[in-house]
Amino acid sequence: MSQQKRILLLGSGGREHAIAWKLSGSSRCEKLFIAPGNAGTSACGENVAINPNDFPAVEKFVLENRIDMVVVGPEEPLVRGIWDYFQEKEHLKVIPVIGPSKAGAVMEGSKAWSKLFMQRHDIPTASYREFTTDTLREGISYLKQHTLPVVLKADGLAAGKGVIICKSHKEAVKEFQEMLGGKFGDSGSRVVVEEFLTGIEFSVFVLTDGKNYKILPEAKDYKRIGEKDKGPNTGGMGAVSPVPFVDEVMWQKVEERIIRPTISGLRKEKIIYNGFIFFGLIEVNGEPFVIEYNCRMGDPETEVVMPRLKNDLVTLFENCAKGTLGRVKIRTDKRTATTVFLVSGGYPGDYQKGKVISGFDQVKGSMVFHAGTAVNAAGETVTSGGRVIAVTSFGKDITSAIRKSKRNAKVIDFEGKYYRRDIGKDLL
Repeated sequence: MSQQKRILLLGSGGREHAIAWKLSGSSRCEKLFIAPGNAGTSACGENVAINPNDFPAVEKFVLENRIDMVVVGPEEPLVRGIWDYFQEKEHLKVIPVIGPSKAGAVMEGSKAWSKLFMQRHDIPTASYREFTTDTLREGISYLKQHTLPVVLKADGLAAGKGVIICKSHKEAVKEFQEMLGGKFGDSGSRVVVEEFLTGIEFSVFVLTDGKNYKILPEAKDYKRIGEKDKGPNTGGMGAVSPVPFVDEVMWQKVEERIIRPTISGLRKEKIIYNGFIFFGLIEVNGEPFVIEYNCRMGDPETEVVMPRLKNDLVTLFENCAKGTLGRVKIRTDKRTATTVFLVSGGYPGDYQKGKVISGFDQVKGSMVFHAGTAVNAAGETVTSGGRVIAVTSFGKDITSAIRKSKRNAKVIDFEGKYYRRDIGKDLL
């Protein structure tokens, strides 16, 4: 197990920068490439201009650069079947791909599929029904008598924006018609209508080799753009780990009722799964329910989970690929980690790109993970996305960690910068 690895990491967000940072810190990593990466990942390895969804281009790079392992950050290449692409070719199947098969990634790729899977394996989740354009009228009638608020979910991938919580029947019918009418493209060709659960959300992550699993540090993220959780959903405005209300009793319920049945369900259905499972959970009156599955790590949660994970990530991935995760003991930093996201003005609506970012040299005592950044022709780091920079800090508790993150969020600057100042406040 001492051999060093040449690793290709696919993706370009804050999640990928945090994973790249963790991989590059391993003595087992000989060389790290990030495709396509961002302005921050270049400090961890070499950025390569490849679209993660262009499998023949990934294949060519892997063979020409003697890559030993491919780590898949985002969901889209997994849902499109990159694992299967490697398995189908003799010269590629020897190279481990960290991520599930296409059949496993459907957990995230189809909300309707995942709800049925939870039903089949008695995993607690909100009651629901699904509709298509063929059952539009039936869906409208159903919505008009549904208790409020009601949750609408586009069945497919919608970049974190395909979930709408409607507070009136009029709004629900309007959004329902728009979703089935193409608001989210093909992702909304099927809509899941779900009971709204009242409680507090948290995120749990496991790494599994399909048989064994290891639970990573949990986190709580903040999805709304506005303070006190107001305004539209975003890709995530910040995160906290550990989560104070996730105590031993809650962990026991989560593992027994949700994690174990999920892993055994995948095995029973002969679904190949070597990678991360993200459990989006909600605690309702002391009981955990599944809101959603994702087939990869969360973002911004990765920016607090990776710093708290003490294990060597290359070794963990190797165990995952070999089916030997059962031998591993997860070691976790006991301190609290918090992250605050700096976003572009106007996000999650329209926003401008290309704003010069300054102040990195003034950051003290925090880790800075890039998400939507690029380098312009003048060599300056500029904004290139809605969520731009995650500022992660350690502290003895939430208050001290968040104070540090906010202090450094203040010194990093770009035109139109916005960030939430209340991350973690609800947990105090």
